[in-house]
Amino acid sequence: MSAPRQISRLLYRRSLISGSRRSTPTPMFKSPSLSVRHGSHLPPRSNQFTQPTKEHLDALKAISSSTLSTLDGSATEEELRSFNDDWMNKYHGKGSIVVKPKTTEEVSEVMKYCYDNGIAVVPQGGNTGLVGGSNPVHDEIILNLSNLNQIRSFDEVSGVLVADGGVILETADHFLAEKGFIFPLDLGAKGSCHIGGNVSTNAGGLRLLRYGSLHGSVLGLEVVLPDGRIWNGLSKLRKDNTGFDIKQLFIGSEGTIGIITAISILCPRRPSAMNVAVFSLESYEAVQKVFAEAKGHLGEILSAFEFFDKQSYALVKKHQEENGGERKVFETEGDFYCLIETGGSNAEHDEAKLTGLLEHLMENEMVLDGVLAQDSTQFQSLWSLRELVPESAGKAGSVYKYDVSVPVGKMYGLVEKMRAKLREGGVLEGDGKSEGPIRAVAGYGHMGDGNLHINIVANKYTDEIEKIVEPYIYEIVAENEGSISAEHGLGVMKAPYIGYSKNETSIELMKQIKQLFDPKGLLNPYKYIV
Repeated sequence: MSAPRQISRLLYRRSLISGSRRSTPTPMFKSPSLSVRHGSHLPPRSNQFTQPTKEHLDALKAISSSTLSTLDGSATEEELRSFNDDWMNKYHGKGSIVVKPKTTEEVSEVMKYCYDNGIAVVPQGGNTGLVGGSNPVHDEIILNLSNLNQIRSFDEVSGVLVADGGVILETADHFLAEKGFIFPLDLGAKGSCHIGGNVSTNAGGLRLLRYGSLHGSVLGLEVVLPDGRIWNGLSKLRKDNTGFDIKQLFIGSEGTIGIITAISILCPRRPSAMNVAVFSLESYEAVQKVFAEAKGHLGEILSAFEFFDKQSYALVKKHQEENGGERKVFETEGDFYCLIETGGSNAEHDEAKLTGLLEHLMENEMVLDGVLAQDSTQFQSLWSLRELVPESAGKAGSVYKYDVSVPVGKMYGLVEKMRAKLREGGVLEGDGKSEGPIRAVAGYGHMGDGNLHINIVANKYTDEIEKIVEPYIYEIVAENEGSISAEHGLGVMKAPYIGYSKNETSIELMKQIKQLFDPKGLLNPYKYIV
């Protein structure tokens, strides 16, 4: 495979750019007055919930044969570990029963039984969440939806896909690719996460800039309510102005008021010509200028604009070196990097627009260096520089992950303030030391929607570090009128801090909605709103 082309050389050979194409598949913040627990300090088990027993297990097995448990020896604690532990190995549940229903009706019967017997339930998809939202806090029954994995229908005229909630995101996208369409969501965890879980957490992902939020693309839902009733709102209509749009309540509710068993979603045509370029830059101000220029030059074909700092890039390079993938990408490295992706249906039109942008950036010395993919393999390779940041951070140590949104101009200031706070607390030396308490503080995110990810890579999780970080991180977000959770949700980690983003009236309304749907509080307890 030939190396990705250096942008400076491309300016003298316009025709080479076509080689990169591929056919592809409230008011101002007021600090909360209530004292709150730290996100990793879990609330005690509530006595209002019935403790699961062998008798309950037998009843659940009669409903769904795909049930595992340590209570009867059908599974060991080790075999249930992947259901009880979260993706970051930060939260560890003690659930003794995992139910894996195969139909919506089985989900309904399971929930009716648990509701009648006062047993708490945690809905679970691919368990790829980052805030402890999809694994039990104590001994809740784990209702895993991986067996609800069928594509129900697809209309090639309207682009409407109807599928079970347990379908893996990448599987759905591959199905659509064969028909010339694309799922309007892309995540680093696409090989494991479920589309029902994506909707339940209102996942944002890498291409929200192009395709928008799931609040706009989801047309309908099928949901099992806490008492076992099935709400069939699986509409395929783009326009329906008859009463409240109930589905919107479930999008982003994190499985606290209902379990999404199927979705109906509008899928756009898949771009037939795609390009990706990655640039090194000297400052965050330069990143912002390039973002503005990209929007102006590329317009409707701009599908993603990502940024990451030199600390993020260093983590990725180290991870690649350890896995035998070391290679030099840039002749001139910088303090910041940005990735620009375009996608359209007219290759010649896209080429002209991208060429114009590249010439403009180089002629005005707005970037230090850049590379442009020549084929689909290099397309994926360049994307990996950004997509591998979370995984690389996880391989480097225990990671405190924060996902926030603030105005674009203020995004990186939060990273700098966080580093200063950690240095002041005596746990960060310079930009991080491999033998120190903090090994790195990396900032990266989705420039197109103001979504910043801060990854604090520690030697291990400690109360000392957490007390320095929290609630400080949420205070500086609130000072900038931002959100403490842009796309990861609240889960158990951020539930105590919702007051930094929502006012008292909003929180009270949310509690009333929870009470209306789940008066016994059985569904995904201890999380979201506490």
